[in-house]
Parts: sequence; C-alpha cells; structure tokens
Amino acid sequence: MAVAAQMDLPKEIQHPYTKFSEWKFKLFRVRSFEKAPDDSQHINKDQAEEVGAANKGISLPNGEAVSRGEGMDLMGNRQPLEKGVNEMKTQENGVHQSNLRQLCRICGVSLKSDGYKRTYPVHGPVDEETLCLLRKKEKTATSWPELIAKVFKIDVRGDVDTIHPTQFCHNCWSIIRRKFSNTASEVYFPSNSTMEWQPHAPACDVCHTTQLRVKRKSQSPSVQHGKRVKTAAEPVQVDQAQINNKKLMKEITNCRNIHLSTNLLAVDYPVAFIKSISCQICEHILADPVETTCRHLFCRTCILKCIKVMGSYCPSCWYPCFPTDLVTPVKSFLITLDSLRVRCPVKECDEEILHGKYGQHLSNHKEMKDRELYGYINKGGRPRQHLLSLTRRAQKHRLRELKRQVKAFAEKEEGGDIKAVCMTLFLLALRAKNEHRKADELEAIMQGRGSGLCPAVCLAIRVNTFLSCNQYHKMYRTVKAVTGRQIFQPLHALRTAEKALLPGYHPFQWKPPLKNVSTKTEVGIIDGLSGLPLSVDDYPVDTIAKRFRYDAALVCALKDMEEEILEGMKTEQLDQCLDGPFTVVVKESCDGMGDVSEKHGSGPAVPEKAVRFSFTIMNIAVVHGNERKRIFEELKPNSELCCKPLCLMLADESDHETLTAVLSPLVAEREAMKSSELLLEMGGILRTFRFIFRGTGYDEKLVREVEGLEASGSTYICTLCDATRLEASQNLVCHSITRSHEENLRRYEIWRSNPYQESADELRDRVKGVSAKPFIETVPSIDALHCDIGNAAEFYRIFQMEIGEVYKNPDVSKEERKRWQLALDKQLRKKRNLKPVMRMSGNFARKLMSKETVEAVCELIKSEERQEALRELMDLYLKMKPVWRSSCPAKECPELLCQYSYNSQSFAELLATKFKYRYEGKITNYFHKTLAHVPEIIERDGSIGAWASEGNESGNKLFRRFRKMNARQSKCYEMEDVLKHHWLYTSKCLQKFMNAHKTLKSPGLTIDTEDTGDSLPLQEVLESRDATEP
Repeated sequence: MAVAAQMDLPKEIQHPYTKFSEWKFKLFRVRSFEKAPDDSQHINKDQAEEVGAANKGISLPNGEAVSRGEGMDLMGNRQPLEKGVNEMKTQENGVHQSNLRQLCRICGVSLKSDGYKRTYPVHGPVDEETLCLLRKKEKTATSWPELIAKVFKIDVRGDVDTIHPTQFCHNCWSIIRRKFSNTASEVYFPSNSTMEWQPHAPACDVCHTTQLRVKRKSQSPSVQHGKRVKTAAEPVQVDQAQINNKKLMKEITNCRNIHLSTNLLAVDYPVAFIKSISCQICEHILADPVETTCRHLFCRTCILKCIKVMGSYCPSCWYPCFPTDLVTPVKSFLITLDSLRVRCPVKECDEEILHGKYGQHLSNHKEMKDRELYGYINKGGRPRQHLLSLTRRAQKHRLRELKRQVKAFAEKEEGGDIKAVCMTLFLLALRAKNEHRKADELEAIMQGRGSGLCPAVCLAIRVNTFLSCNQYHKMYRTVKAVTGRQIFQPLHALRTAEKALLPGYHPFQWKPPLKNVSTKTEVGIIDGLSGLPLSVDDYPVDTIAKRFRYDAALVCALKDMEEEILEGMKTEQLDQCLDGPFTVVVKESCDGMGDVSEKHGSGPAVPEKAVRFSFTIMNIAVVHGNERKRIFEELKPNSELCCKPLCLMLADESDHETLTAVLSPLVAEREAMKSSELLLEMGGILRTFRFIFRGTGYDEKLVREVEGLEASGSTYICTLCDATRLEASQNLVCHSITRSHEENLRRYEIWRSNPYQESADELRDRVKGVSAKPFIETVPSIDALHCDIGNAAEFYRIFQMEIGEVYKNPDVSKEERKRWQLALDKQLRKKRNLKPVMRMSGNFARKLMSKETVEAVCELIKSEERQEALRELMDLYLKMKPVWRSSCPAKECPELLCQYSYNSQSFAELLATKFKYRYEGKITNYFHKTLAHVPEIIERDGSIGAWASEGNESGNKLFRRFRKMNARQSKCYEMEDVLKHHWLYTSKCLQKFMNAHKTLKSPGLTIDTEDTGDSLPLQEVLESRDATEP
C-alpha cells in the first residue's frame, strides 16, 4: 500500500478508458515504485516524447522491458495493462482511505497529534457526557451530525467514506461542548474555515502530506535532501501575515465612513487608554461595543461581519466566539465611553460634543442637509399642505409611489407583510428622534405585551390588597383614564394568568395508579363530598364544602417550588439530571375558625362556623450515594404564606358526622398516595417523588375528635399517654408516649365488640378513653401554639389566686374571685398595656408570659416569700418555653435543651410544694405535656415548634378578608373564590410580586405621566377601594 501511494503515473494511464489512439505512438517511462518524485507535476506530452526517444523500451516494475516492436502487441491486447492500472488505482484508493482515517473531519488535523488520544465517530451517537449536558440545556439533538451542523455549519449527512474522514478530534469535541455550556475552556480552532474534502487525485493533499510527513520523520536533516535551513527572516513573515490579516479584516468591516476615528478625540489621552476604548478590528472608537468571552472589545457590526466571513473565532486571539456569546460591557465602561468629548467630523463644524450624543448631533446635520437638498419649491397656487392635514384620498395619492416600493419590498423580503414593514419604519423614525420610550411602548403593543404591568404582577397586587372584582375594575379604569396608558391589565387577563398557578394545570402520573382516585389531572376546585361513597342509610350531610384534590394540590405546590428545588440541588452539588426518588415531608393542619358569619343586614346574628384543612411542605430530601441530602427546607414553617389551603367547609368542628363525611375523601386520597410514587416533570426531566404525611397541626380538641378520644375534661388527661389525671398529678415528670393511631383503632374494636363481656367502667378502663372510631391518622405530639396559650391561661389563674392569698383561705366566693380578676386586669392595663380579653389568644399569651408581668403582679402581693416563689416559677417556665417554641432547638437554644429535664423537675417540685393548693390531686393537660413529654418528642422529631398549627391559625384572618373580598349571594361560589384566592396568596411565584408591591407602597413613589407632566400617587390608586366599600 505504501509503494502504490508513492507512484506517479501519466494522465492517460490514470484514466484507462481514454482512447489509445491519442497516445499509441508515444513511449512512456514508468518510474520505479521505490523512487517517487517529490513534486506532484504531471509529465506533459513533449516530455513524454523526449523520454520515448531516449529510451527504446518501457520499464516495468519487475525489471522487464517492452521493445518498440512489441508496442503493437500491446496495442492489440490492452487487457493486461488495464488490469494493472485498475489494481494500482484500487491500491491508491485504499491508501487514501487509510490516510483519511487518521484525520479530523472538521478541522483536518492529524488524530495522531491529538494529545488526548480520543476520537469520536462523525455518524455515531452522542457520548454520555455530551448527552447529559444537552439534557441540562433541554436540547433535543442526539447524534453528532445534528450538533456539527449547529456548531460548525457543516452538513456531514452526505459524506462518502472514500472522500471524507469518519472521525473528529477531541479539540472539536471541546468546541461543541463549550457551545452548549456556560463554562469557558481553553480550546482553539486551528483553521479559519472548515475543510473542503476532494476525491483522490495524483496531487492529492491527503496522500502527499502523509508522504512528506513520513519522509521527514525517517530522514535525518541534511542539505542534500533539500530541507530548507531556518533563517531569521521567518518570524518577520509571521508578523507580515498578521498585518495582512488586519488589513483584510478592515476591508471586510469597511467602517471608516461610519465609525469615529481616535484622531477626533478632543483630549490627548494616553496610548494605552485610547487602545482600551478602540475596536481591535477597525481601530476606531467603539460604537455599540460588545465583549467576547475572552474579554476583547469590538464594535458590534465589526465583530459580526468578521465572524460571518472568517469563522466563529475572536479576531484577536482566535478563541472560539459565537454571535450568541457577545455581551454588553459593564455599565461603568459604557458611561466612561459616552462621556468622552470628540470633535464633529463635519466640515465647518468645530463643535466638541460628548460621544454618547454624537448620533443626535449628526442627525441635526442630516436634517439641515435634507432641507437644503429636498426643499419643495412652490411653483404657484395654494401653499402645499402637510401630509397629516390631507384627506385620506389625498394621502393615498401623494404616497402612491412610496406605497408601491414598500409593497414590492414586502413581497420580496418579508413574505408580503406590509404592516410589519410600515410599523418597523415608524419605530425606526421614533428612535432616530431619540423618542425611545414611545417606541418601546408601541413595540410592546405590537407584540401583544402591552406597555404596562404583566398580568401576574396585577394578580399579585389584587390578591395582596384584597381587591374585589368591582374595586379592581374601577382602579383599572381610573389609572387608564388619568395616565392615558394601560398600566394594569383587565380582569380577563388576570383570570388567564391564575390558571397556571392553581391545581389542575400541570400533568402528572402516579405509579402505580392511586386506588379509587381518577387518573384525570385537569381537576380544579371540586365539591367537598366528591369521592365519598354514599348509600341509602348514610347520614344526610347538609353543609357547603369546597376543596382541591389532594394529589393535584401537591403537584401544584411542587411546581410552584421548582426554582427552589433546582437551586437546592445545585447548592448540594447534585447532578441536575438526578430523577430521584425525592422524599417530600408534608405537615397537615386542621382547625376550626370559630364564628365567620358576616352581618350584612338586619336579622339575627346566627353563628356560622367554618373548618379549614391545609398542608405545608416542610422539607424535600434525596439519597445520593450513601448520604441523604436535604435540598429544600421551609425556613418559616409557621407562616401563613407557606400553609396552603386544601379544604374549606362551613361546619362546626364538634360535628363529628359532618367532619367525617367531608374529610373522608381526603383521608382516602392520602392513604393511597402513601404507597405510590409521583412522576412529575421538573426542569425538563421526569422525576419521582414520595410523600410522608405528618398530622401534627391539630389542637387538643380536634385530636380528640379525629382520634376518637373522650373530651379534654375526662379522666384520661393526655392524648399521648394512658395516664389519668390523678396519676399525672402524683407523678408530674416520668411518663412516656403510649398512644398511636393503630393502637386507638385496636381499642375502638374492643370498645365496639366488648369481647370480654365487661361492664361499662371496666371496658372504659381497658380502652383508656377511646369511645369513637379514629378516622384521621395523627402523630402523637404537642401543638406549641396551643400549649403556650393553655399554660398562659393557667398562669393567669395563678396570678389571681396569689393576689387573693388562696394559699391561706382556699374557700372563697365567686364575688371575691371576680374582684381579684378585676384588680389583675387593671394592673396589667396600667403596667403592661394589656387589655382584658374574653378568651386567651396567642398575642396576649406572649405578652403575659414575661418577667415584667410578674413584677407588675408582685406589686399586688404582700408576702415577699410568695413573690419569690412566683418569680422562680416564671423564670423556670421562660427557660423551658424556647425548647418547644423554637423550630430547631438543637441550633437555637442548645444549652436550654440540655437543662430542660432539670428545669422541668424543679418546676414540678415547685408546683407540688409552693402551689400545692392548686395542684394537689389534679393538673392541667398542657402542664402535664410540657413537663412529661417534651424531651421525648424532640428526640424523635427534632422540633416541636416547627410542626405547630400556627400557620393554619394565622390563616383565619385571611379567610375573613377573602370572604369580604368575594362577597356573593351564593355561599357555594363564595367558598370557591375564597379557596382560590387563599391558594394564590400562598403562591411563591406571586410572593415575589407581593414583596415588590409593598416596596411600591412606600411614600413618595409616583407614576410619571408623560402627556400632562403631573404625577398620580400609586398609593391613592391602590387604596381607591376604600371609597367603594359598602
């Protein structure tokens, strides 16, 4: 193969089908296969004749000779010669293909010189590393021909193996990877343009280059072999080539009449400074500067022209540079560039102007020149009227020629879109007059975006300010009439925007499918009793309830947190293509809202109670390797902004039948989701999610209701253990958690069937207070908010008893107790500014439980010993309170967590000695839980405060405001609107706009009106609803 590659045959022998009559009397000398010439020139016909005259025969490879007389025989029998030529042709093609396999298809570099020693098939599939990168960038290309066509603009799908190489080098692979990633890499392209591959020929560059490279390696450097000695003039030739390259780029840009020369600078700046503000291609002052990834500055038009002609590389350092990589320099550089003073290049104008205002100054010159050249000469008759003052028919007549030109251009270039051409001309005219604001507004209207706020921002403003439909519409019309612009969007645009934020918009799938739950994903607000199997004997439920389907609500909440989840994966340095499974921990809360009735008119004030069931996504974790990494954790788990409503019902929480009927479908969906996995697309990748539900956001009353326990005043005091009230008072500290949902179900079956034929008291003692069927699974825990309220109410009673000195005289009348309460309320109002309340609330409890309050109460207590006991009791309580109120006690109060057992034991001893008159044989529910179960719960869950129902309680005021906002005659539609707007209020997507709205409401912020020059306070517009409220 190597011998055939060095062979150089005449033109006629290379083409065996040429007629022999053209050369039958010519003699050729076939040169030896071992001695191929260095040059690739063909032997012409005259040289062939001279060779034939000097030699009588033809030399063959085996040393034989054909005489002149044997030429006729050769002519008469051409088959042996043609066969030899075909064999040589086949050998040459084989050598050519073997040489092609050693070259890169894109850049033509030898694959042997590649330091990485890695090659990639041109027509093969994409490797795994590049495929992962394409998935991150949401690209659909899966084969190399597509990527090569996108990056290098080379179509390799029509390649032939005998002409084109089949591999490409690692350097070109790095260029492709860098194109689709944001990280800079030190790769370069060795040529300015792509390679052009030709079929094999005697002067083939592929075979000739390979032959020369082999000879250069095998031969020693010698003058006899013709190797040229390097001289000192060779570096000069490289510099000359660079100079020629710069001249070529200047000819390509041809911007000498467009861009300003650095000689026009009014100040003599240093050379280094002038070089930093000048384009590195045309060497003029930068006009519309852009910066490449290699930190070189060019004029935008110059760099784009060079990239188009010379390839996607930086003209300064030949680093790969694509048009999409060009960015605008920093603002400080642009300000410095615009502040330079330049001299006007127009003749007879020596004015020095700022570089940033040069375009406006030059347009004034053009207008003056146009007036001089194209000034209309009135030849008599009436004066020529302005175009806008003419009738429509006259306007058409005057612009008929221009209309023909525009129509011809539109049909040729824009597919007949005359409107787009005319609007573009109008926008360019506005921008030429430096009226960019009007041009931006007009362009926004043309693109359908409008010139005001986007619908999502308007929706956030409406939800955050609790505007009804009527109030928002009046504000929308008022702003539009005063400013002349459509700043706020109409209501139908807001309804379209809210669809993407409500459950039922995103598709999803469960694997395996949920039992007894529809596979339909487009499910919005449904009736509260949907999914409940009814029979003839069922209890007739007369209530209004609206809810979301549980799985659709969880999907919407996860999609709302998509940015936080992906950012958490990036923070934990996890692969963005990781598909899970992700474990989602959900906190469930349910509580009654009390009387929510609205007294709109005359009539009896009938109490109307409501119940809300909500959930909060607490954290999301994923197992990576052998380590469990948490990619999301709710920072404010007790905020109403993260507590998402799931179900609203107008019912009393004490109504067991109604509560069971409405919440049973939710419980069934919840149980089905425990044993299934959610498949949801997030970040362009289908990911798997598993859910863990923890019912901790319940107060004690509702826990007893859903777990089937007796009321709080019964013998069995605790919902966590089986202790009676007497046992709890005798042993205040040493108790453990024994109750659970499964245990309560087992005890209910015993209560229902009475398998041991026991009496009522014996059976009640066996089941430990279980008297109804549990229907919602709860986690045995303490609700921190209600624990704080219950303990504050107990301290409020202790204060009264200490004022009345009950430790001396325990038998007192109700009148005396009332007098103590009045004295305490008066002292608290005077010293602590605490107004008396009918029912203990969270805010009152926080202010009451303080050392300042104890000092104010001690002023009414005569005995110093009792004062010290009360101060010590409050001090111990304040040391224990942060442990169950904090979201993470191990981080926030580690010392108090370690001292909790000692403090609780001291607190219990103080109650048993100093306050024995109050706690002899009895104890309150929350005091018992505080002293006995807090350490065990924290050791199990890590926190008590984070799992409280405070977020659900904070939503009570939101329910009343949203109900007032959506007041209707039909309560059914009213509940739908309240549930919808409450969900939108908790959307993280809208919370960003809500925070921006609060910033806008700061004093002094106005909306500038362009036409009148006046200002309209945004605060007055947004609060105009006050005037429309009934």
